[in-house]
Amino acid sequence: MRFSLVDRIVSLEPGTSIATVKNLSLAEEYLADHFPGFPVMPGVLMVESLVQASAWLMRHTEDFRYSTVLLREARAAKFNSFVSPGQALAVTATVHKRGDDEWVLKAAGTVEGKSTVSARLTLRQFNLADHNPHLAETDRRLTATMREQFAQLWRPKPPMNG
Repeated sequence: MRFSLVDRIVSLEPGTSIATVKNLSLAEEYLADHFPGFPVMPGVLMVESLVQASAWLMRHTEDFRYSTVLLREARAAKFNSFVSPGQALAVTATVHKRGDDEWVLKAAGTVEGKSTVSARLTLRQFNLADHNPHLAETDRRLTATMREQFAQLWRPKPPMNG
């Protein structure tokens, strides 16, 4: 099962920061079990929403040069409140340090201005073909898919004239 935990990119400054929104719906399958009678977004998926927002920032900044972005480390993760169906998790991620293949970002999630989750993330980017040249076509397909998804998530407003 694949979880898409970014519904919309609200703002994006390449190489610097991103803001996204995840609208939590009662239709999310995992809520049936987490927890019966008290549905809330699991903490691991709250962190995953931070990771996915951060990965979109990396992909866009690097012009989708890498097919794969993975979480290497999550530090100082703090869970401050629940996210319930009907609420929107607003996520921000800011670049703290940027290397060739690894980025460190400070990310946080809020609901109606109240902190829900925060963490310092280290994400690694690479192409599968770097490890196995036979996977170059897979890299191409993954990158094309990510570009299509990104185009649906990020629709920047045209600049105002005058």
